[in-house]
Amino acid sequence: MTEKVLNVNESQASDAKTYLKDTFEESMALKVRFFEEYGPSLIAGAKLLGETLKNGKKILICGNGGSAADSQHMAAELVGRMLLERRPLAALALTTDSSNLTAIGNDYGYDYIFSKQVQGLGQKGDCLVAISTSGNSKNVVLAAEEAKKIGMTLITLTGGTGGKLHAMGDVTLNVSLAKNSSRTQESHIFAIHSLVDLMDRYFLPQI
Repeated sequence: MTEKVLNVNESQASDAKTYLKDTFEESMALKVRFFEEYGPSLIAGAKLLGETLKNGKKILICGNGGSAADSQHMAAELVGRMLLERRPLAALALTTDSSNLTAIGNDYGYDYIFSKQVQGLGQKGDCLVAISTSGNSKNVVLAAEEAKKIGMTLITLTGGTGGKLHAMGDVTLNVSLAKNSSRTQESHIFAIHSLVDLMDRYFLPQI
């Protein structure tokens, strides 16, 4: 087979390199500011997760699109493991059950796909991790509202102004400099990794 070579002229290559450098520097600046503003909140969130599990409760996680993937990523690292070997932990992403999602969406509307699951699965003392890059995703906001009614605790991951979720969380983690979902999610995955890792190392009871 003849190998096809992508034909890129010097101007295109230069523009692409400049754009890549700009986005890299933007992403790093967001993380620096996020750490400066919310480093203590990451520790508080990790402690809250540990206390939830210590009390025999569970962690529910929800979000849309890339935030749905982040929800599943976090659940996998809790039920499985991250960096340290330990027992499986009680965590569930509300984004994975296609029958639930499509039945609720069909019967009640997409806005209720997470809140109905919180009603059915959530208990007082559980923790909901609500992820929305805008902080205004209606189905996530409704899930957060339902969690508070039940007596669950709430960790919110947002971006920009933080939207409606910003004032709702027991622990709030907001990427304040973010101007789009991509950059927000790059900091969110750092936050998720930090929450799980810190919890494992410092706040997870040996149960």
